[in-house]
Amino acid sequence: MAQERPPIDVFSSKDYGAEIQNWSISQSKEKNIYVANNKGLLEYNGANWQLYLSPNETIMRSVNVIDNLIYTGCNSEFGYWQRNHLGLLYYTSLSESLEIEFLEEEEFWNIISIDDYILFQSLKRIYIYDKTNNTYNVIDSDTIIYKIFKVDQSIYFQKTKDGIFKIENGKPKLVSNNPILKNNRLVNIFAKEGKLLVETENNGFYILDDNSLTKWSISANETLSKVSVFRSIQLRDGSFILGTRSNGILHLTQSGNIDYNIDVIHGLSNNTVHWVFEDAESNIWLALENGINCVNIKSPFSLYTDEEGKIGTVYTSLVFKDYLYLGTNQGLFYRRVDVKEDFQLVKGIREAVWSLTEINNTLFCGHDTGTSTVNYNTAVKINGILQGTWGIKPIAGRDDLLLQGNYDGLYIIQKLNNKWTFKNKIEGFDLSSKYFEFYDNHIFVNHEYKGVFKIKVDDDFTKVLNIDKDSDIGKELNSSLIKYNNELLYSHKEGVFKYDESKSKFIKDTILSTLFKKDDYTSGKLMFNDKSNMLWGFSKKDLNYLYLSKLSNIPKVNKVSFSKSLPRGLTGYENISHIRGQKYLIGTSNGFVIVDLDKLEKQSFLVSINSITKQSIGSKAELVSKKEKGVFKNEENNIEFNYSVADFEKYLNKEYQFQLEGMYPKWSSWSSNPFIIFKNLPYGKYVFKVRARVGNTITKNIESYSFRIGRPWYLTNTMIAGYVFLALLFSFILHNVYKRYYKQQREKLLLKTTRELELKELENKQQLMRFNNEKLRQDIENKNRELGISTMSLIKKNGFLDSIKKELLNAQDGKSIKQVIKIIDRNLNNSDDWHVFEEAFNNADKDFLKKIKNVHPILTSNDLRLCAYLRLNLSSKEIAPLLNISSRSVEVKRYRLRKKMDLPHETSLTDYILEI
Repeated sequence: MAQERPPIDVFSSKDYGAEIQNWSISQSKEKNIYVANNKGLLEYNGANWQLYLSPNETIMRSVNVIDNLIYTGCNSEFGYWQRNHLGLLYYTSLSESLEIEFLEEEEFWNIISIDDYILFQSLKRIYIYDKTNNTYNVIDSDTIIYKIFKVDQSIYFQKTKDGIFKIENGKPKLVSNNPILKNNRLVNIFAKEGKLLVETENNGFYILDDNSLTKWSISANETLSKVSVFRSIQLRDGSFILGTRSNGILHLTQSGNIDYNIDVIHGLSNNTVHWVFEDAESNIWLALENGINCVNIKSPFSLYTDEEGKIGTVYTSLVFKDYLYLGTNQGLFYRRVDVKEDFQLVKGIREAVWSLTEINNTLFCGHDTGTSTVNYNTAVKINGILQGTWGIKPIAGRDDLLLQGNYDGLYIIQKLNNKWTFKNKIEGFDLSSKYFEFYDNHIFVNHEYKGVFKIKVDDDFTKVLNIDKDSDIGKELNSSLIKYNNELLYSHKEGVFKYDESKSKFIKDTILSTLFKKDDYTSGKLMFNDKSNMLWGFSKKDLNYLYLSKLSNIPKVNKVSFSKSLPRGLTGYENISHIRGQKYLIGTSNGFVIVDLDKLEKQSFLVSINSITKQSIGSKAELVSKKEKGVFKNEENNIEFNYSVADFEKYLNKEYQFQLEGMYPKWSSWSSNPFIIFKNLPYGKYVFKVRARVGNTITKNIESYSFRIGRPWYLTNTMIAGYVFLALLFSFILHNVYKRYYKQQREKLLLKTTRELELKELENKQQLMRFNNEKLRQDIENKNRELGISTMSLIKKNGFLDSIKKELLNAQDGKSIKQVIKIIDRNLNNSDDWHVFEEAFNNADKDFLKKIKNVHPILTSNDLRLCAYLRLNLSSKEIAPLLNISSRSVEVKRYRLRKKMDLPHETSLTDYILEI
């Protein structure tokens, strides 16, 4: 029989890394879970399992956390575990230190603490260890000691075939030897109203009052007679969990009613229960023949899973007249509320059901082929509706009419003669009307692909008079339209919008839009429940509901953490309905989830750093004590942190956020990974911080760890001192090198300067020489000019005298004239003129006459005189007056001079003389 069950977290041997068989469970004050396994001791911190091998390689049968020590019992061995500075458990053998001689193959099945004593129970003995003086005494038994029980502050145990005993002053005292107690194995003993409630394996409960034993008269007796109970506990609320050998667990109420049974069919990994334990958060831990299970019996969620696939995906649900109806893709199903029985199919509806609506004490069902009214287990279809019906709503002011949204538009059904019949389809609008509302005398229809339409119809609801499409709204998949608190709401991924009648448009509502965030959006579908007056919406991680404050009537939004691992329905077809009290049913793809808001408790959580490891490249990781400030070598710069929250709610998501001051000053993004590795951290000081978020609650603490990564070898103090020394040495050497260099440069510069001065002086001398040469040249030019003037003067004088002479020759008085002519001849042949000319010529053209005389020694003074005139580049005509001869005679003289110089015929005399 399918039933609602609490969430169950199943851990297989692959999950915890040990053998499949488990025997005992306990919990520390840090809320870590410890399990006795065939292979050793298992530790679970909410994120990771850790196995510590059995100290003597035998099966570990028992575990109990007492104070800060974890006591365990094996075959011929018992002792305790404690944590070292690295956070790992190490074992100390009590039996060895006490030098106990065990019986052959003696195993310890139970460990109990009372006052300063710890009791270790085997099948033939009870060892009572005194912690104060480190001594022990033994209670022996000839028969089997099956179990040992702590009731209030007393210890009881059963000797099979002998009865129940109580330990007083370290000695056994018979309490009752009733035949029932002698012949039935006991599972547990509880205190009940000053009496003892004794539980047997196969015959249920008995009440022991002094020596009187009576059956506990409860409704569960028949069921208990059919099962074999192996372990049991009484929960804090007074109810019982019974762990059976082959039927899983039974939950027995305080009054003795079986509330539910959870076995393999309903989610357990195995039906044989070796141990039952209630943890600090009232979760039930089961040590099973195969695996470890954690049952969240206090969870606000309970699940109904359609394992056989008879029901299918739930699209809608409703409680009507003490029956719960489920509308699914396979039809309409029903059963009584809060009764553990199977769902039955309502006759007449075997197709997909989209809506269940109660109007005026009538249940309407909208399904794939139309509309039906439902009476208990029978449905009657309304004739005339040929298309599927999405939903049905009342029309304000018209109790006899109902408005339907169908696959092909809007329909009207009418009540005639106390019977609902089809009236008409509203003409003029043929779009699918999944979301529709009658508001402000108009019909509003939301079509996910086409937008929102405002439709005006006639008074008889027969035809459309006008259609206005909202221009601001287009295609919005998974959007919805709903009326809440007398207001029309439209929702999609951008938020929730409220219709403003004055502006005839939808305006975003900031309060309602907090029902879901854009980055957390899955569907804009909103659901309103009349009975609870709550508006519901879904997001990726939360179930959100809006309610009106009773004091201020101001809408407020609450968020219920809704894990991704919880089963969900089809997106866009989400549904939730009120069951009773604070219980709500959420349809899923293979059944439903029930959330009980009364079980939502504000819890506080603590995050803890479990282990820290450091690692160098190419070496094994090494654990670090988190209690000591970390100082790591530079090569040990790969640091891993493992952290967790000891919370065991299956459907509370745990996410972590870290910060590394010195590297990452901002908090990281939320992650489900319970560890982080920092690789190749540079040297420096760091503070690692971590916090967690369980559901929507952030842990009240931030766990931190400070550490420092040393500088690399080349940046150590010794190396830095060496660098300083080398720098100083280098500076000294560099200083000397530069000093020598600059000295050489200075010497080179001095040498260069000296050379430049010498060159400058030489240039000055050359300049002076140029100036002197220029002066000499100017002097020569002046001399030449003087020579030229002198020559020209001579030429003019002689020419003048010659012309006078000619004139005188033509005169009549010959005697006087001859005297004058003689005087003129003397002036014409005046040798003084030549000497003056020669001196001037030698000044202008120094040593020319000597040179030509040396070359041609046969030349006469007249020849040299002709050469001087030719040197001045004078023509024969110009030379003739100077020699006082005719031009023809000058040519003759030139010819003779060529002969004396022995010049070739083709050589110019003038050119030759100029070249000398």
